[in-house]
Amino acid sequence: MHVPKLHFLHALVLPMLIISSVTNGAARDHLLTEYGGKGDGTTLNSVAIQRAIDQAHKEGGGRVVIPKGRFLTGSFQMKSKVDLHLEKGSVLLGSTNIEDYYFISQRLPTFHWKALILGDNEEDIAITGKGTIDGQGKQLALNIDSLFYVGELDSSLYQFKERRPKAHVRPQLIQLTECSNVLIQGITIRNGASWVQCYDLCNGLTIDKVTVESVAYWNNDGIDVIDSKNVRITNCYVNASDDGICIKSYARYHGLQFKCDSIYIGNCTVRSSASAVKLGTSSFGGFTNVLIENIHVFDTYRSAIAIESWEAATIENIVVQHVKARNTGNAIFIRHSIRDIHKGRPPGCIRNVVIRDVKAEVPFEQPDLYYDLRGPGLPFFHNVFPASITGSPGLLVENVLLEDIKITYPGRGSKAYAHMPVSRLNEVPEPTNDYPEFSMFGELPAWAFYVRHTDNIRF
Repeated sequence: MHVPKLHFLHALVLPMLIISSVTNGAARDHLLTEYGGKGDGTTLNSVAIQRAIDQAHKEGGGRVVIPKGRFLTGSFQMKSKVDLHLEKGSVLLGSTNIEDYYFISQRLPTFHWKALILGDNEEDIAITGKGTIDGQGKQLALNIDSLFYVGELDSSLYQFKERRPKAHVRPQLIQLTECSNVLIQGITIRNGASWVQCYDLCNGLTIDKVTVESVAYWNNDGIDVIDSKNVRITNCYVNASDDGICIKSYARYHGLQFKCDSIYIGNCTVRSSASAVKLGTSSFGGFTNVLIENIHVFDTYRSAIAIESWEAATIENIVVQHVKARNTGNAIFIRHSIRDIHKGRPPGCIRNVVIRDVKAEVPFEQPDLYYDLRGPGLPFFHNVFPASITGSPGLLVENVLLEDIKITYPGRGSKAYAHMPVSRLNEVPEPTNDYPEFSMFGELPAWAFYVRHTDNIRF
């Protein structure tokens, strides 16, 4: 048996990113109230905040200080060498009027989502402090939803089956694109209408000691990192009504292709109504050199750890270690497939993966049973699903080491659901076009781990 090589691990353990000073020695603080800001919770402060940021940038850098108070605002843009500093007791309160939000049209084909805090092609920027960003996402999303019913929202922007506006119609709280040397530290982010924070095509990103409490509406991904490199996410607490910490890679136009590389995620606690820590599902370019360690997962509907290539991604040199998960629907889910719309591209791979020291408890009941926004139930009776490592015909998951894994299942299995003789194992479906999910195969002929279309797997 060939054991996966771990030559890349040493470099991943070392600090990968050092944030340089955002401001120079002569930089000064810019107090928002000196620019007309009012923390009364009703006055719109978008112009005042932008004026303060622009002035700090013009002077070569500085801190824009949000003092104690509730400062209502719509969209504004970060600028290079500016630290948006939220003092303890301060709240940036997102407007519930969609007209107060806008998007930046980026040069590269990428997201054109509206967001509260925007940044495009900036460097040496920070959002720090002990204050809070509150998006008032539930009310904002419901206000947007009502626009459809009065004819002001085009039907192409609405998800009829789910009965809500599409995710990109609802503003994010933070969206930074093509930015470098970014620090997000200490703040609390609450109540998104869609994704909470998104970092796309960034280089040199540190997210540290950030608290995310966002179960206000659907698609509240806690942290999304897209096609970025040199990323460090540490000491964060995430409670999200979608994926907790999600690493993504998107298709670009005109032959452009990017990937996530050199990612460190450590010492984080995650609760999710989807998966806690996930590579994918959006996986066009891929993810390389990723270390995930010291993760606590609780009350999570789907997988504690999910690694997914569905769009021809290259996923390699991945280490996951020291994970404790309680009350999670699934412990480990690794899936390599390619859906029809990407047939003809090089198929990508999942290889060189190490998962060690995982302790997980899977319950009999739905893990998020008592949450307001729960994961979708399945239309059939089933036993508890196993962990799984699955490729597809002609697409293998390769070179995986699992070491010191303990998954506790609840029992209460029923042969009425599950009994399958060896002669019928080929009846397990191969749903390559289906969205990757641990329940995608239906009832499986395995209790702890289901492994199919793999090479060099070592338990």
